[in-house]
Amino acid sequence: QVRLMESGGGAVETGESLRLSCAASETLKLGHYCLGWFRLAPGKTYEFEGVAAILRDGSAEYADSVKGRFQIYTDNPRNTLTLDMNNLIPNDTATYYCSAQLWWRGCGLGTLAAADSRGQGMQVTVSG
Repeated sequence: QVRLMESGGGAVETGESLRLSCAASETLKLGHYCLGWFRLAPGKTYEFEGVAAILRDGSAEYADSVKGRFQIYTDNPRNTLTLDMNNLIPNDTATYYCSAQLWWRGCGLGTLAAADSRGQGMQVTVSG
């Protein structure tokens, strides 16, 4: 089972940008893994929201709440998963987690929170 370690996050003002990175313990081969980021807002214990996903074919899927502002991608050779977050707003305040699992275990935004591998979570706080 792949291990994931996140970095990035922090506190910013409305309209600013942040980058989250997720380092994997092994190469996340295209066609083998489905990847993504999900978040948990303050006060919402089990209401995880999938925000961005990379599907088995390498295409990206975004939640409506972040579409046009967030971008998900991997490096080559797919050891790191990155989420670029632009034009941040207070509603983006949450703990963000990366996730990964083999494609036959499920792909897409709705599968991220229950994925086989998940990062430890990084806090993102947007004020103003």
